[in-house]
Amino acid sequence: GIQLLASGGGSVQSGGSLRLSCATSGYTYNDYRVGWFRQYPGKEREGVASIGTDDSTDYADSVKDRFTISQDNSKNTLYLQINGLKPEDTAMYYCAAGRRGKHFTYGERLYLLPSLSPDDFQFWGQGTQVTVSS
Repeated sequence: GIQLLASGGGSVQSGGSLRLSCATSGYTYNDYRVGWFRQYPGKEREGVASIGTDDSTDYADSVKDRFTISQDNSKNTLYLQINGLKPEDTAMYYCAAGRRGKHFTYGERLYLLPSLSPDDFQFWGQGTQVTVSS
């Protein structure tokens, strides 16, 4: 089956950087969109960054210019580079893969657009905690 394993979280001071990693297995990278989400205690999970199978990306407005999503398909790993960390970035971060939602076809191939909606993702990693102190 499809598995995702997130790592790289930690405790850092405001202004610092982290790189979150998500080891993936069980699927071909260009068959699923992937994304990073975060969840505050007692709140709904929210999307922060996503890559579609057309390699386009989407970011939440609150993280643009600070977060960068990327994937190394040779290593089956998804990354989230976080720079300029702020206390409000403190949350549990999850990686996910999915096939629901917006897509388009070109020729005979189906492409999945990036998405920040948790409903478009069926497979989830276990989460990694990021804590930012001021």
